[in-house]
Amino acid sequence: MATPSVDEFLGKLVGDLGAAMSAALVGIGDKLGLYKALAGSGGLTPAALAQKTHTDERYVREWLSAQAAAGYVDYDPGSGMFSLNEVQVLAFADESSPAHFLGGFQVTRSVYKDLDKIVEAFKTGKGVGWHEHDADLFCGTERFFRTGYNANLVPAWIPALEGVDPKLRKGAKVADVGCGHGASTIVMARAYPSSTFTGFDYHEPSVVAARAAAAKAGLGDRVRFETAAAKTFPGTGYDLVCIFDALHDMGDPVGAARHVRESLAPDGTWLLVEPFAHDALEKNLNPFGRIFYAASTTICTPASRSQEVGLALGAQAGPKRLEAVCREAGFTRFRKATETPFNLIFEAKP
Repeated sequence: MATPSVDEFLGKLVGDLGAAMSAALVGIGDKLGLYKALAGSGGLTPAALAQKTHTDERYVREWLSAQAAAGYVDYDPGSGMFSLNEVQVLAFADESSPAHFLGGFQVTRSVYKDLDKIVEAFKTGKGVGWHEHDADLFCGTERFFRTGYNANLVPAWIPALEGVDPKLRKGAKVADVGCGHGASTIVMARAYPSSTFTGFDYHEPSVVAARAAAAKAGLGDRVRFETAAAKTFPGTGYDLVCIFDALHDMGDPVGAARHVRESLAPDGTWLLVEPFAHDALEKNLNPFGRIFYAASTTICTPASRSQEVGLALGAQAGPKRLEAVCREAGFTRFRKATETPFNLIFEAKP
């Protein structure tokens, strides 16, 4: 790759600095409901948006100008009004959209809040547990990944597994390990009313939030959430065990995988979802890899280092390393079932 000129490289840094600053401004728009107020309005002046959201017009005008410069909102110089186009609505104002992105920005804000902890971990080699992060991480992760689960889990990922969809429709026993706030568990429970689901997570506040979300969704009779670690969650005879975007965070992923295998019914299936990655580093040097390596540096690797073994697979482990973990844990069958730009979806069987 040719070395860029100084001007070219500084141009890249200008763009990156603007993006980093914009993450904070996106948080302002999220917390104050500015995006949702703009959505479907047909365009508003700063004064009108301020009035609609009970905020100060001068601040709102500056925020809107910055958002327009970022391309996050549209500006019409003739009318002096700002608006969201259809794509911007999907990204910033529609929580049900598969393109909704506010959760990702919320995760980014948590990284900045926890920066001193990560710097200290770099010096000592010790870890920073998931539970030690700012709460924006827990909420942002749920919001960010929920969009992918809504779009893909029932329509594509489960049907890609051998015989699992018919089992769930008939009535199956499912464990969702590392469930966080329960987004994946609830998506499955809604789609398969004949099956029962238990979500497990070691982080008690997330379990409490998941229980509240299930109650709000009216699924309390078929969905339970319990505080338990991946290597010790209770129960056997599960037809399906799921781990979504969490195995690489675990200190002992082989031990967790072994416990999953032991908890499965003889013909059960492990659905393992991990961030998309190639096996070779050079193939991951792209915008997706940039996001995942950054998250892995500040969240995933420190989480694993904080636990026993501390294998630190990282968010870009790749298929070969993930298969090696599963084989070491005793799984005899392992295959990639499908993929998205953000995820690899694996099927493992005893």
